[in-house]
Amino acid sequence: MALKRRNQRRIDFNSSSMSDLVFLLLIFFMLTSTLVAPNAIKLLLPQSNSRTMDTQNVVVSINDKFEYYIGERQISEDRLQAEIIVEFNKTNTQTDGTVVVRSDRSVPVQYVVNVIDAVNNINLENHQNHKVLLATKVKK
Repeated sequence: MALKRRNQRRIDFNSSSMSDLVFLLLIFFMLTSTLVAPNAIKLLLPQSNSRTMDTQNVVVSINDKFEYYIGERQISEDRLQAEIIVEFNKTNTQTDGTVVVRSDRSVPVQYVVNVIDAVNNINLENHQNHKVLLATKVKK
């Protein structure tokens, strides 16, 4: 006498519910990744272990009162680009010069970016290749 089981075991696997979960997770991560702020990096400047060995043609300093200096001479922000050109002409480095930015650690980054923008404008207008270096204090 052959007895049959009422509940037969099935060997196949239904993956539709698994693919639904994967798509829901994909949508979740795509939505949350667009909400992440790209400028959320905390910077502790200016300290470094490296030393700069490049020639320093023009030194732009920014003090804690947000005043710009080239050498010992105070300049205004709107005259920054013109004064850097004058300094490059004095040192005879019209094509490949270096601007070293010495900034107080309490100065917001925007003031340093103003110097970088001025040098980039000089490079674009005059087809030159000046570099900008940020001077840092060596860690102890």
